[in-house]
Amino acid sequence: MDRQKARERAEALVAQMTVEERASQLRFDAPAIERLGIPAYNWWNEALHGLARGGTATSFPQAIGMAAMFDDALLGNIAEAISTEARAKYNAVSKEGDRDIYHGLNMWSPNINLFRDPRWGRGHETYGEDPYLTSRLGKAFVKGLQGDGETLRAAACAKHFAVHSGPESQRHHFNAVSSKKDLEETYLPAFKALVTEAGVEAVMGAYNRTNGEPCCASSMLMQKLRGEWGFEGHFVSDCWAIKDFHENHKVTSGPTESVTKALKAGCDLNCGCTYQHIMAAFDAGMITEEDITRCCVRLFTTRFLLGILGDEGSEYDSIPYAVIDCDEHRALARQAALEACVLLKNDGLLPLDPDKCGTLGVIGPNANSRSALIGNYHGTASRYVTVLEGVQDLTAGRCRVLYSEGCALGKDRVEHLAQPGDRLAEAVAVAKASDTVLLVLGLDETLEGEEDDNDTRELCGDKADLLLPESQRLLLERVLAVGKPTVVILMAGSSIDLSAAQEKADAILLTWYPGAGGGREVAELLFGKASPSGKLPVTFYYNTALEEMPAFTDYAMRGRTYRYYGGEPLYPFGYGLSYARCEVLGLEADREAASVRVRNTGAVDTDEVVELYLHDERSPLAPPNPILCGFQRVHLKAGEEAAVRVPINSDAFTVVDDDGKRIPGSGKWTLYAGFGAPDKRTEELTGRKAAAVSLEGTSV
Repeated sequence: MDRQKARERAEALVAQMTVEERASQLRFDAPAIERLGIPAYNWWNEALHGLARGGTATSFPQAIGMAAMFDDALLGNIAEAISTEARAKYNAVSKEGDRDIYHGLNMWSPNINLFRDPRWGRGHETYGEDPYLTSRLGKAFVKGLQGDGETLRAAACAKHFAVHSGPESQRHHFNAVSSKKDLEETYLPAFKALVTEAGVEAVMGAYNRTNGEPCCASSMLMQKLRGEWGFEGHFVSDCWAIKDFHENHKVTSGPTESVTKALKAGCDLNCGCTYQHIMAAFDAGMITEEDITRCCVRLFTTRFLLGILGDEGSEYDSIPYAVIDCDEHRALARQAALEACVLLKNDGLLPLDPDKCGTLGVIGPNANSRSALIGNYHGTASRYVTVLEGVQDLTAGRCRVLYSEGCALGKDRVEHLAQPGDRLAEAVAVAKASDTVLLVLGLDETLEGEEDDNDTRELCGDKADLLLPESQRLLLERVLAVGKPTVVILMAGSSIDLSAAQEKADAILLTWYPGAGGGREVAELLFGKASPSGKLPVTFYYNTALEEMPAFTDYAMRGRTYRYYGGEPLYPFGYGLSYARCEVLGLEADREAASVRVRNTGAVDTDEVVELYLHDERSPLAPPNPILCGFQRVHLKAGEEAAVRVPINSDAFTVVDDDGKRIPGSGKWTLYAGFGAPDKRTEELTGRKAAAVSLEGTSV
């Protein structure tokens, strides 16, 4: 069903409703209108990295981990699996009369905000710090969710629009000030791409104000969205964001004025309860029937596009419940976990040989943690495999595995009646009794994440610094002091200062939050069943970098992310090692694509990611550092050589002026190709220099 036909049917149906009935349908928990055969419908569902909060579902790596795959094709397949499970769940439970929250077909995903500051607790929900990478991955996710059938398999939602990335503790009253240049260059490109290229069905407004206007009623943002970009879908508020207008932003005097402001700006759907005041605003003459009708028609257009109204149904109505958490989908999750993990250091200890590693000590608060597998916005898996369990399963009958929790994740003791450091002695004993140590550290959603309702945490999910919790830093120091060959395994969703491990550990593997079964894939990587191939979608800074970085509340991009950071990072954006050694043998390029000749000179098969970066050599408006403009994952067998064609983002040849206008660049650029960014730190860590070629031109 095309949009025009769906809209015509929506208009005809809405015309039969009373004003009160139309108003009732603008709530996320829309009630049934039985006289018109309209069932109740709850618009709120989540699908960040798997169907979330609605029962059993396949659990994929957290979004930041899927970004580290640099694999938009795989991400699209994952999104298709997620929406297929959503359909299966919807088909099954709606037959039982269940119209509850988290059982609908509107997925409030993906989160395409830019991870601009490493302190932001929700950063692991995003695709990282680069606008182009976020755009590419976001488009793939939306297309995978929505499908290309006669009806939408599910309706995706681009959130949070716009200029939103912390601090969590201030999000309900904060004003994010952004220059026109930063808006066009950094904060809006992914949203524009999802609207104009992926056809995303919904956009969610953010809690904060942007340049003085609350995002769910911003004339500037709505002009971009519906005016310049031609968005025809529906707009939904973040949850209870409309009440922030009067309670926190103080831009309105009360709920009826907040309703008026939001409706007239074009916010069609309210996640929250403020739209219960629509009729009061209508009776007071503050809004018109036309205002209510316009929003209602947009929402029913989406429902018709989903094929969940009318008698004809949808081609997805026959999807059986059995597809949920099926073998095919779990195989996708396993592939994603293998591609997501990033090898940050390896002095030759990895991969381990289970027949030769003797006694293996597995230590750390995340070694046997389920929470560290799943991140936030997660579903319920049918089986969980922790890192400890994965190692035990893979080495069963081949080596002895000892285990110690080592310390609590964030507190100074595991047992509340014990003295501080109550597991340290045991951890040291395990390290001394082992031939090789796997030290599993990091965070989980209790230490980095979203502000909770009635949140009592001081930072509401954000991080105060880039250090591991003190209990873990002490554990790291004590275990490394034993002197055994040690692999540090970091399970976290953001930049952590691992300088102590970089200096003294033999290897470091970053697993992110790898999904419910991710411990199995981590073990497979540790023991060489596959080669690590993930790349960092964010910069890993030294903690001292925060002293030079702009304040968390400063949304200017100077000094932030790999595009603007002038210091030396601990691990650069785009960086990641493998067990093989791949080389760039040649580079040819024009303005549309690059042909990169690569060879695996190592002894093992591996995936690699060919990365392209472009630097405008003359324009003062260009970012100071080369920017990502293309990438392509490739599999190379040992000794194999291949020519890889990588399309180049045409926007990379433009710059943005201070008025927010995208204009042609200087006409002289350098294009770099390699397996990481063309910076000094990447060269130091990899021993490889990116290939480069000059490009010239006068028009875009």
